[in-house]
Amino acid sequence: MFVSWRERSSLHLFRMYALIWVTLLYSVRHGSVATGASVWGKQHCQHGFCITLSEGKITAEAGLCIIVPCSFTTADSFTPEHIVWYKCDPLKQTCRDSDIIFHTYENRERVHSGFKGRVSLLEPDVSQKNCSIVINDLKESDSGSYHLRVNGLLNGKTDGFTFTPITTISIKGRNQKPIVTIPPLTEGQQTTLTCTAPGSCSGSRPKISWMWRGAGEKDSHIAGNITAETNNLTAVTHSHSSSLTFNPSAEHHNTNVTCKINFVGGRTTEETVTLNVNLKLVQHHEPDSRVLPWAVAGISLMVNVLLIIYIGCLRSERKEVKPNEEDRTYVSVQKRHSSSEYDVIDQYCH
Repeated sequence: MFVSWRERSSLHLFRMYALIWVTLLYSVRHGSVATGASVWGKQHCQHGFCITLSEGKITAEAGLCIIVPCSFTTADSFTPEHIVWYKCDPLKQTCRDSDIIFHTYENRERVHSGFKGRVSLLEPDVSQKNCSIVINDLKESDSGSYHLRVNGLLNGKTDGFTFTPITTISIKGRNQKPIVTIPPLTEGQQTTLTCTAPGSCSGSRPKISWMWRGAGEKDSHIAGNITAETNNLTAVTHSHSSSLTFNPSAEHHNTNVTCKINFVGGRTTEETVTLNVNLKLVQHHEPDSRVLPWAVAGISLMVNVLLIIYIGCLRSERKEVKPNEEDRTYVSVQKRHSSSEYDVIDQYCH
């Protein structure tokens, strides 16, 4: 996806604010839960225990994250102490310990190895009765049905309740691409390109790399200063981005720059954009039309002066002949001029 840098910035901000707002909705127990209504799900009650889950299937892309919204209420005689989430076949009568993907007990040994470190509560305080979870670094194998159990004290005795309603999650291959923000580029002026990875959860930081391709060339690392950044949007959501600072030149004009994202698990995605560099044109100074006539007149005057001097030199020359053997006289071929103007010319001729 490629849009102008202003549109990209606005789109990115909108996504961040939307995610923050949705997260806050999940983090707060809605006052309407007791009436069976919720802005994001329907409440199901059984024996005084009620749970509110999102309607329908929750879909996400591999490598990203997902938020499973959930809240619950219990009978007045029950005090919730721990939350346990399972992933198991909905046809099973009960989920086993081997199906546990998350729990709030200190000993986490019973958690399925494939989910260790990837699942967290949106609200750690169980007394708030917010059972929403965040699953990071999603895999296609995470698709399935998820069940909630609440353990605590019932009339002072250890007990628990497993809710019948389930949440179905579907993880698909990657379609989202990173967002590359490009400001106006001017030759010789330092600029910064920004690449933001898709997804905003608190999972493992992806590896972000930049590649540059000239006309008819292979990909190569672009020369510049690359910095990575993680922005905390909420307590559980983050934005991962990378900035490339460099000086655009004529060599970069109409070339392609690719931002590649490598997620945990080998998933990759990339976005390629074309650079449009405003080039500095070499200015050719045209001669001033007002100066040209004077220059021509000056050259013409100089030529005339040199011509006059040359003619004067010819006139001032004397040509003499050798003495005649008969009369021993000299014949003057040309008489020297005596005027003052030729005396002056004579100075240039000798």
